[in-house]
Amino acid sequence: MSEDLTRLPVLFLTDQVILPGMAVPIELDDKAQAAIDAAQAGDGGTDGRLLVAPRFDDRYPTHGVIASIVQTGRTPGGSAAAVLRGQRRAHIGSGTTGPGAALWVEAEEIPDEPATDAAKELAAQYKQLVVGLLQKRDAWQMIDAVNRITDPSTLADTSGYAPYLTDEQKRQLLETPGVVDRLTLLVEWTTEYLAESEVSEKIATDVREGMEKTQREFLLRQQLAAIRKELGDAEPDGSDDYRTRVETADLPDAVREAALREVDRLERSSDQSPETGWIRTWLDTVLDLPWNVTTEDSTDIAAARAILDADHHGLDDVKDRIVEYLAVRARRASRGMSVVGGRGSGAVMVLGGPPGVGKTSLGESVARALGRKFVRVALGGVRDEAEIRGHRRTYVGALPGRIVRAIGEAGSMNPVVLLDEIDKLGSDFRGDPSAALLEVLDPAQNHTFRDHYLDLDLDLSDVVFLATANVIEQIPSALLDRMELVQIDGYTEDDKVAIARDYLLPRQRERAAIDAGEVTVTDEALRKIAADYTREPGVRQLERLLAKALRKAATKLAGDAAGGESGPLTVGLDELTDYLGRPRFTPDSAERTAVPGVATGLAVTGMGGDTLYVEVGAAEGDPGLTLTGQLGDVMKESAQIALSYVRSHADELGIDKTLLDRSFHVHFPAGATPKDGPSAGITMVTAMVSLLTGRRVRSDVAMTGEVTLNGRVLPIGGLKQKLLAAQRADMKLVFIPQRNEPDLDDVPTEVLSALDVRPMIDVAEIVQLALEPAEQAAPAASAA
Repeated sequence: MSEDLTRLPVLFLTDQVILPGMAVPIELDDKAQAAIDAAQAGDGGTDGRLLVAPRFDDRYPTHGVIASIVQTGRTPGGSAAAVLRGQRRAHIGSGTTGPGAALWVEAEEIPDEPATDAAKELAAQYKQLVVGLLQKRDAWQMIDAVNRITDPSTLADTSGYAPYLTDEQKRQLLETPGVVDRLTLLVEWTTEYLAESEVSEKIATDVREGMEKTQREFLLRQQLAAIRKELGDAEPDGSDDYRTRVETADLPDAVREAALREVDRLERSSDQSPETGWIRTWLDTVLDLPWNVTTEDSTDIAAARAILDADHHGLDDVKDRIVEYLAVRARRASRGMSVVGGRGSGAVMVLGGPPGVGKTSLGESVARALGRKFVRVALGGVRDEAEIRGHRRTYVGALPGRIVRAIGEAGSMNPVVLLDEIDKLGSDFRGDPSAALLEVLDPAQNHTFRDHYLDLDLDLSDVVFLATANVIEQIPSALLDRMELVQIDGYTEDDKVAIARDYLLPRQRERAAIDAGEVTVTDEALRKIAADYTREPGVRQLERLLAKALRKAATKLAGDAAGGESGPLTVGLDELTDYLGRPRFTPDSAERTAVPGVATGLAVTGMGGDTLYVEVGAAEGDPGLTLTGQLGDVMKESAQIALSYVRSHADELGIDKTLLDRSFHVHFPAGATPKDGPSAGITMVTAMVSLLTGRRVRSDVAMTGEVTLNGRVLPIGGLKQKLLAAQRADMKLVFIPQRNEPDLDDVPTEVLSALDVRPMIDVAEIVQLALEPAEQAAPAASAA
């Protein structure tokens, strides 16, 4: 490979690389002009040739190309230029001296290697890649030129024209004499470039299509906006600038950060993405919530109590609790202590009692007394946990829970929220809503309540929660433990008369468009309606009957006006039958207890207190006990205990033991009504003894209490409601367990004055006092 050294002027290029076979124009500076002049002068045997080498900053060049001068001249700008054609590779030796201002070096020419089979195979592969690349650019003339090249070395050196190769790569090709090595590098580089270009083209195509689609949508939206403007329609939903709305809204810092993150996602999302609608709905929900809005509580305790008294008769326990709440907040405010937010600053109460006593309407009165917003949440029949905590945003049609929606409806963070019918919550495979309420109604936890839809902490600690329930026993114990229980029992007869006179009559007069002077309802008539036309702990049926009476009165007034007569009407005792028909309820205790084996008990249902009759019969046959009347397991066991007690204490009770070896049947009338509980134990014992002794039970006696096998009377629940029921049934003497005596403090005075309530500890004493004297007994108990 060795050749004689040739002394040539050298031209260094700093911005390009020339390979053999390339014809390249260059602009000439002073040094380049000196090299061109030296080559053209032919001094030193140059024959018009010079050495062209790339001179980059990283190192001194080791190889160059011997080039000939094709043409010299000037560019349109007036600067000197020359066209050089590369001929052969050369290795740059040491520097030497020469004529003129040019730099001279010793150059050793590197001859081309002969074409081998490997070189030809690589050349064909490289030519295929180059042709494919040129076809994409529609460079058909260059494809013809490439196809005419047959020499592998010449084909490899045409890569100097490739724009996708860097100057460093071209210098590497210049410094690689072996044609196989050069073609191997070129195949590798070209393959990589083609792969990258395919990806780039795909991205560019996608971007171009996306831009075209975006531009088309923008144009259509502009046209749609112009059409809406011409039609006078409002802007479509979602046209607001959410970022501006979030930045200007009064939001807590954590909420603002979360909202801005969602705004960023909204701005990055396409309008066709379903996620866009979800984000907008979420942002609207967050922006609509009153995060930092609170109402100022009333500090006038006397005025608050006056509002409560004006709206509802009685219910002193609830009124006292609300007044106490206001008093504490007023004292905290007077001492400069915070009264808003923080754990336990709100209140959670459950109002338990029968229907119609004013539990639901009391919530609005509490809100008015406190000076707060009021919102009602109906929980009856709710059986999905997501109704309380909200749905995850991944679900189609997701919404926040009822608690969050209630806060939004109220427009403040400290409203009075009435959770109506909390004992009617259900549960199924979707979860238990009562379990979700555990956090909501816990004053120690609800300052960080997290709704699944919002996924943000919501402070409920300053909310006053009022829950209502008819049957306290149906509320899960864990949930009931988190609330203050305020028991609201039924009204007395005097209460009903006062409520009807002061509240119900004015309201029904207004609905019937009757003035107070046109129709008068006497207090005696109101008392008659409450006693004989209704048997309820509340006043709903009483109000319906008053509405019925006033409708009939309005009809009469209309008839009188048509007939030329008019005058005020009075609804008294004598007129009740004309307005309301015959009384629906008449005292039947004397009739029911007219035969031995019937006793009057007292019970509590979801509708309040009520009388419960126990009938006992006996028949010849195998000893046994039959129970009817839809009884629960506890009541069935009480009947077994009562019979066992009577059998074991027959001598003390004056019972002929031969009468015990018969089949007994215990029946609780109103067989369609389910019954359960142990409080009818002493009633069943009394009825059995009455049957077996032939002594009737006094018609004015009622009783309640659980009995044990040795005759002890155990305490029961719902004493106040049971005594109210006894008063409504015209009972005079009521036996209760001695351990329930402290509960009498909660019973109204008028009830205690109307009843002779006797706390007892032994069922035998109750039997002796409840049964009529022996001389009035039925002649033959065995005939029963």
